[in-house]
Amino acid sequence: MNEIIKEIEAAQLKEGVGGFGVGDTVKVYGKIKEGNRERIQVFEGTVLKIQGGSNRETFTVRKVSNGVGVEKTWPMHSPNVEKVEVVRKGKVRRAKLNYLRDRVGKKAKVKELVK
Repeated sequence: MNEIIKEIEAAQLKEGVGGFGVGDTVKVYGKIKEGNRERIQVFEGTVLKIQGGSNRETFTVRKVSNGVGVEKTWPMHSPNVEKVEVVRKGKVRRAKLNYLRDRVGKKAKVKELVK
């Protein structure tokens, strides 16, 4: 039984996903269905966390829109996620950036990783 589940999950995985990490600023191109039309909407923000594994892996992106913090959790291998584009790499020392929710203004920024 366990082998059957692993085979089904392996078939659902996308290739070349996950070239980003926590703290990175990303653009998520998500498919939005309105009636019988489909369009792509871009959601740009900082990755707060990546959790799960296999085909259940998700990542949470946070942005501030009109002074209000907005978070969206996206499934990594979903067909509704067209692509994820890294805008800039962030320098962080932890896996979950939940503390950014309490911060406002420049304190809510993540330093850029310069190589």
